[in-house]
Amino acid sequence: MAGRGPTGPRSTEYAWLITGPLALIAIVCTTVVGLVAPQPFGGWSLALPLLVAMVAAGIPVLNFTVRRQSLGVTLTEIPLVLAFYLVEPLTVVVIYTVASAVSHLRHRFGATKFWFNVGRAAAGSSLAVLVLQALPPVEGVGPATWLKLAFAASMVTLLSMASVASVHTLLQGWQAGRGALRQSVPGLLAAMINIASGIIFLILIAATWWSLLLLGALLVALAFVYRAYAQFFRQHRTLTDMYELSRAVSESGEYGTLPDALLGRVRALMQAEYATLWLPAQGRHPEVLLTARNDAPGLLDFAKTPAPVRERARDEGRTVAVGRGLTTDGDLRAPLTAHRVKDVIVLPLRSGQAVIGTLEVANRLGDSNYFVRTDVPLFETVAAHAAVALENSRLVDRLRHDASHDTLTRLPNRRRITVALEEAVKIRAPGEVVALLLFDVDRLRQVNESLGHAAGDKVLVEVANRLRSCVPSSALVGRAGGDEFLVTLRLESAEAAVELAAQLREQIRDEMVFDALTLDVDTAVGVAVHPDHGSDAASLLQRVDLAATAAKSVPGSVQLFSPALESRSLRRLGLAGDLRRALDNDELEVYFQPKVTLRDRRLVGVECLARWEHPAHGTVAPEDFVAVAEHTGQLGRFTEFVLREGLRRSRDWTHAGQPLAVAVNLSARTLTDQHFPARVKELLDEYGVPPQLLTMEIKEAGVLDGTDRPIPTLRRLRDLGVRLSVDDFGTGDSSLAHLRRLPVHEVKVDRSFVQGMATDPGDLAIVNAVVTLSQQFGLAVVAEGVESELTLELLQDIGCEIGQGFLFSRPLPYERLEAWFGAQVDPETISPGELPRLRAVP
Repeated sequence: MAGRGPTGPRSTEYAWLITGPLALIAIVCTTVVGLVAPQPFGGWSLALPLLVAMVAAGIPVLNFTVRRQSLGVTLTEIPLVLAFYLVEPLTVVVIYTVASAVSHLRHRFGATKFWFNVGRAAAGSSLAVLVLQALPPVEGVGPATWLKLAFAASMVTLLSMASVASVHTLLQGWQAGRGALRQSVPGLLAAMINIASGIIFLILIAATWWSLLLLGALLVALAFVYRAYAQFFRQHRTLTDMYELSRAVSESGEYGTLPDALLGRVRALMQAEYATLWLPAQGRHPEVLLTARNDAPGLLDFAKTPAPVRERARDEGRTVAVGRGLTTDGDLRAPLTAHRVKDVIVLPLRSGQAVIGTLEVANRLGDSNYFVRTDVPLFETVAAHAAVALENSRLVDRLRHDASHDTLTRLPNRRRITVALEEAVKIRAPGEVVALLLFDVDRLRQVNESLGHAAGDKVLVEVANRLRSCVPSSALVGRAGGDEFLVTLRLESAEAAVELAAQLREQIRDEMVFDALTLDVDTAVGVAVHPDHGSDAASLLQRVDLAATAAKSVPGSVQLFSPALESRSLRRLGLAGDLRRALDNDELEVYFQPKVTLRDRRLVGVECLARWEHPAHGTVAPEDFVAVAEHTGQLGRFTEFVLREGLRRSRDWTHAGQPLAVAVNLSARTLTDQHFPARVKELLDEYGVPPQLLTMEIKEAGVLDGTDRPIPTLRRLRDLGVRLSVDDFGTGDSSLAHLRRLPVHEVKVDRSFVQGMATDPGDLAIVNAVVTLSQQFGLAVVAEGVESELTLELLQDIGCEIGQGFLFSRPLPYERLEAWFGAQVDPETISPGELPRLRAVP
């Protein structure tokens, strides 16, 4: 919406810039005619009747409104054609100019507009008689005369149209000028008809003067036909505008968009300069005062109508109409004149018997146009329709608001907070967290039991007010229900969320005074943040509940969620059945992360990583569902699922001429299964994959647990030809010396050391030592977590052979991995017996 004080049209005083040239045209043309015409003046006996006829014919029979002005269609061309033939040229100019002056004096125009119209008439008629003087003399009433008279009369019409378009362009812009020309087309057609009628009249008068009787009757009939057409035109336009208004109002839907759809169409329908909607403040809705002004884009936040007029319509609950064509409330003319309002209609908007506002129109467009009594019923129909639409939209808005807000505190309820939280986690920016704070009011039950629920409600309202006034402006405060309040906002870290929670808790702990009673109310606060504690709103709400519950028994009463707070037994019990169904329905998915040689960028294989998107919990961390599988007897099925998927993909790549090794993670519990190596051999034979293309990765804690239990299984796997790898090396308590007695082929350096190499000399030394000693033992080394070019260069310098990490690729599902192959692998490097090389490291 536009604000107050938009730039309006230019002052009408600028019209003198057009009036001056018109006067100059008139002077020049009349001077030339006076010099060249044999008899410039004459025919005064016929001049008076023609003058009377021109004044009578100057009464508009059809009106068009362009922007702020009104264009009228008249019958003046008929007596003008007769004057061209019957009287001398300058006599025509005199009587036509005088007739124009008389007609416009009757409308009480201002001096600027009056002299513009007089100058327009003088210039047009003088130009026309000059054209007639330039043409061969008029003789008789034959076709040649018709063309000469028609051409001369057309000069008057065309000059009039050009001058009107020019003044509109000057005052209101080129769009207004173009609109004036476009709206003048019907007037031009009417002028052509009038000119033809004038020629016919001339022919009949030349035959006999008695034809004037018939011509007068025909002229009166023609005027009635014009007026009937004008009435039909107005009715058609009114019906069209009413239809467009009803459709726009019904489609606007939202309460906030209804004034935009309503006011512009009301202003156009009533042909008013201003249309205003006023709605006083009601409940949570603030006062509305919006105006659509002709030629102004958008809505303005002021009203042209004086306040006393609006107040009378509201207080008395009736229509107030003041103006030349309206007779009610004449005592209000003084304030209207002071505000330069010539006429106004103000209607009360009703909801039942109550007045909910007013709808107003002011200043009928066109200096000679005014609102009349017949406009009031039409406007009342519009106002009744608008009142229903406004009340319905307010009702819908109120219902929508109530559905998402708490009735006691007027805060957003849990549903609204959940929606806002879902939106926030989707658009979280890097380097920030979405924090959720839950304030649980302590001892509210005792307040209700001792002082009554009314006192408890006052406590809740006061807590809501304090939270609302203390939180940052970007925070959303809501009531989760009962004695719980939620605050969600974006912060830089979880620590900042805990600090803010403590500050807000201290603000709430200030004394609350109710009548003669002083209460000291405390709260327990739980804190959870995205992405650390949940990937969706449901999980965050669940975990912040757990944190708030824990805060009640923790000193300080502010508790950040940690996984230890969650009931692992209950969660695992639920996940156990879900994991079984997921395995039955193939709901688990295997992702693949490429492994690349660091020296020449050749792709040597992929690591298979299981992923589970739980329908209720969202993404389940691998460590969670692996632990569930281990403790519920589903580890064998789970491991076989991943192994089958990896071998199937390896077989497909081999058939496609790009053999790639696959690595599968094993749990330490799997190494105690003596049947596992035989099952691996069966699967290798089933898929036809060479054993050397399969790598089994076992965490350091699983193979270096201080016992010899995993060694027999490892040896049997090695005897099959399967490669063995120690995963996450360096995170346990073992030393490199322990690797000497294990039948393994490679060591994977944990990502925590690799990622710190570029900034921590200690991490660099650890990785260097692992690489050096592993190579002395004949073991390959794989670096996990390679995420930067600097890390890559350091690994190359210390002789590390293979790496994997986000620098090359994140873990990808099979379809996206295939696309990654196509984008990263250089096809020119693929040849029989060689591994594919990457184009470049992203």
